[in-house]
Amino acid sequence: MENGMIIAIIVAVLVVVLVAMTVKVVPQQRVGVVERLGKFHRLLTPGLNILIPIIEQVRVYHDLRIQQANVPPQTVITKDNVQVQIDNIIFYQVVGPEQATYGILDYVSGVRNITTATLRQIIGKMELDETLSGREKISSEMRVALDEATEKWGVRIERVEVVDIKPPMDIQEAMDKQMKAERSKRAIVLEAEAAKQDMILRAEGDKQSKILKAEGEREARIRQAEGLRQAQELEALGQAKAIHSVAEAEKARIELLKQAGLDENVLAYKSFESLNEIAKGSANKVFIPTGAMEALGSLGAIGEVFKAKGGKDTVK
Repeated sequence: MENGMIIAIIVAVLVVVLVAMTVKVVPQQRVGVVERLGKFHRLLTPGLNILIPIIEQVRVYHDLRIQQANVPPQTVITKDNVQVQIDNIIFYQVVGPEQATYGILDYVSGVRNITTATLRQIIGKMELDETLSGREKISSEMRVALDEATEKWGVRIERVEVVDIKPPMDIQEAMDKQMKAERSKRAIVLEAEAAKQDMILRAEGDKQSKILKAEGEREARIRQAEGLRQAQELEALGQAKAIHSVAEAEKARIELLKQAGLDENVLAYKSFESLNEIAKGSANKVFIPTGAMEALGSLGAIGEVFKAKGGKDTVK
């Protein structure tokens, strides 16, 4: 009975081992390299896979996701003989599981070693200033060089990132002093430029103020002259209207005298008296026709007539 139990247990263990060797479940983004009697046979794809026990076995599993390899900081020498320490990271992906298994013993170590050699070669062609400002250029050249070298390994280099570039301490101190000097220089230039702009703006403002002041004075003089001219015109117009009104009144008076039956000599005398009154004004000018001058000779006789009449009236 006990022997039967032992045999049953042994058989159960063998069945479990046989099933474990026969059935393989591969996760997503992983593949397995299967060897048949020590020779590469096929790849196990994600999912359920069946193997022939003892004859077939899985040599290694590969992760097909993008992975990163941290390369230890490397001290390299630039073209102008300056030692700099560079730290970078490599991103790679296994694209040929068979080549990654049989093409190189350890492709991760191979990627790191070739990264170091390629980095020394690239930095040796660049000067310090170019190295410090050329991270993108360094990353691009390293990616191309590594991709060509690892193609036979079934590994593709996706990206190379230069994390840090550290020059020697004395050069860092000199760079800090230079940077401070550049900042001071830039501040002085900016201050001088600001002062220049301030002076320009002040001059422009003063210029505009003078222009506006001159234009205002000119406009004031123009308006003052225009007002004076209009005042003179109105004054002259008023005087003309006054003369016209006096003339019209005198004309009406003469018409009334005519209607009263006075002779022409009396009317002429009265007209000249009116002209005499009109001409008394300082701004009045009286123009007498030439024909009227002939009647001036008879003014004395006309005056005597009026005096005689006046005497008779007095006697009466």
